[in-house]
Amino acid sequence: MQRIGLFPGTFDPITIGHLDIINRSLPLFDKLVIGIGRNANKEPMFSEEQRLAWIQEIYKDNPKVDAVVYEGLTIGCCQRVGAQFILRGIRYVNDFEYEKAIADMNRSLDNNIETVFLTCLPQYTSVASTLVRDVLKNGGDVMQFLPEVVAQSLKEKKNAGKKPNKK
Repeated sequence: MQRIGLFPGTFDPITIGHLDIINRSLPLFDKLVIGIGRNANKEPMFSEEQRLAWIQEIYKDNPKVDAVVYEGLTIGCCQRVGAQFILRGIRYVNDFEYEKAIADMNRSLDNNIETVFLTCLPQYTSVASTLVRDVLKNGGDVMQFLPEVVAQSLKEKKNAGKKPNKK
């Protein structure tokens, strides 16, 4: 039986912190599905199509990694993709308390699906999509926190929006 994990999140945008968790988790699973969840309480900065395209581009050469967009319960997505594990990244102690409550609820919904927690490396504790979006909205430079594919895409979008100088 294949060990399939689901790494759920909004990935708005995917960051180097996400990549840290994904890449370090790959030896644990035969297949890892990155699940881009639709959250009715959040208005994403980037479209689902864009986020999915970034992930597919980053992992195009890795057959162990797949990505899907899903709506509803994460447990439902696990059941659809055949995942027995939910992967979650932990940055701080308070992340663990929040994530444990979710893991307990998920276990009560389907006790065949386990949650696996990976702590991020210290250099990524401050890298959060929420902070990256805030810096972006306010004109700051976030390129150091983004995978090259995402950074390049944002640079191209920014350059496309610039008007040529008239002399």
